[in-house]
Amino acid sequence: MSRAPEEVNKLTESTYKNVMEQFNPGLRNLVNLGKSYEKSVAAMTFAGKAYFDALSKIGENAAASPVSRELGVVIMEISEVHKKVQLELEESFKKFHGVLITELEKKTEMDIKYMNATFKRYQTEHKLKQDFLDKSQSDLKKLRRKSQGKHSSKYEIKENECVQTISSRQTDMQRFIADGCKEALLEEKRRFCFLVEKHCALSYQLATFHDKAKEMLTVKLSNWQDKCTDASRVPDTIVSMIEGLRTPMSVIPESSPTLEHRDRTNSGSIVPPPAPSLKAHTSPLASMFSQEVPKSPITSEHYSGKSTSMSSGIDMAKKTRVQTIFPHTAGNNETLLSFDDGDIITLLVQEERDGWLYGELEHTGQRGWFPSSYCRTYTEPVLPNRLESPMQSLSETDHPEQLEEDEEVEEPMLLPPPDYSDSYRDRPIKPSTPSPQSTNYTRSCQHVKLYLRICIPLQTSSFMSDLGALQCLWQMATQRQIFLGVGIRLPQSSSDPPSQMTDLPQSYDEKHSALP
Repeated sequence: MSRAPEEVNKLTESTYKNVMEQFNPGLRNLVNLGKSYEKSVAAMTFAGKAYFDALSKIGENAAASPVSRELGVVIMEISEVHKKVQLELEESFKKFHGVLITELEKKTEMDIKYMNATFKRYQTEHKLKQDFLDKSQSDLKKLRRKSQGKHSSKYEIKENECVQTISSRQTDMQRFIADGCKEALLEEKRRFCFLVEKHCALSYQLATFHDKAKEMLTVKLSNWQDKCTDASRVPDTIVSMIEGLRTPMSVIPESSPTLEHRDRTNSGSIVPPPAPSLKAHTSPLASMFSQEVPKSPITSEHYSGKSTSMSSGIDMAKKTRVQTIFPHTAGNNETLLSFDDGDIITLLVQEERDGWLYGELEHTGQRGWFPSSYCRTYTEPVLPNRLESPMQSLSETDHPEQLEEDEEVEEPMLLPPPDYSDSYRDRPIKPSTPSPQSTNYTRSCQHVKLYLRICIPLQTSSFMSDLGALQCLWQMATQRQIFLGVGIRLPQSSSDPPSQMTDLPQSYDEKHSALP
């Protein structure tokens, strides 16, 4: 369908005006909105990162729970995947800025100047051509007025020339208008094509991003859903723990938290064999090696079947090394420890169990249980050149005159014969009367450094059978010039008079002679 040149010209002008007045301002507005879009996406990714970081912390909290450990791992995986998706989105919008926003911004500024110049040039040329055409038509009209009524060939030639000029200029004008319209429409199309091309690139980037996001989210999605299908399911380990709590267990008395902590610290991974079922008996001679001299009389309560942790004189919470004061033989029991007097034992279990301690003999490396009353706390000697017992030093201070006499005269010491048998149970009790032998004991006491009296209850036959401990004590007393008197307390009934000490000297110091 052909159109008049004027209509085509109007179409051309409207096309230029559309690009200049609609497209370019719209493109500039699009650039501004694209920048706002970038800021919004950056804010969204920042908020998303904070959100999924918080979700990851919740997952860590859930992973610490014995029941929700798997769900905690799932929550942390979801958080990590979504943070990767956010990073991919940031990369996509970096390309969005470089591929689209920057190019559109440059194109808008350049296109405004270009379209203004092109449209102005078209208008100028169109006006010039239109003026030439109008002038030719005006000349033809003037020539026809002059030639009215005249039949000269001169006017005919000029009229033909004017008609040819007008026809040529009209053809040129139509060609110009057609070319101008085509150029205007192509300029408009090129701009829309540019816009579509850039957004196609953006769409490709977003499609790539969504494909990666879909792949990352769908790979583990089914596994995540399986973990939360049954909220009432409990792990097998927790079920076993709960069932174990329902099973009745024997109640074991708890020890002090301080002792338990030090026991765990010192013993480490040592698992000792079970302690002997029988309670360890307390040696009646153990009190002589305690750090404090007993001031109260000895009663039968000290020899009861209770725990002997107080009589042993060992602070379990503080001491880790002990020194034996009596020999001990394990016999056929492999869990017991054999040792001689004076050996050093390192405690492997700090807690005393029914009078038994568990330790390692330092010079042999053997381990086993031993009675706590057979040892005392080991302390490093401060003055190794002066090895004197406190009782000996006290005796030397209290009896300086006797020391001088001992240096001048050394007389043989008379000792009472030891008797460890249980035959006295069947003998009648005789009252103690002074005898010549007792008088000799009293005389010999004037030349010794210290006199000790020991009362052993006869009814505890296990104590009397400890021959090794008594022999060791007897040997130590002989070497240190300590007079050792051994008394035996016989069993008594409610009708018998109070027990008497048999064959004991009576010249002992008054403040140490009070015995039950």
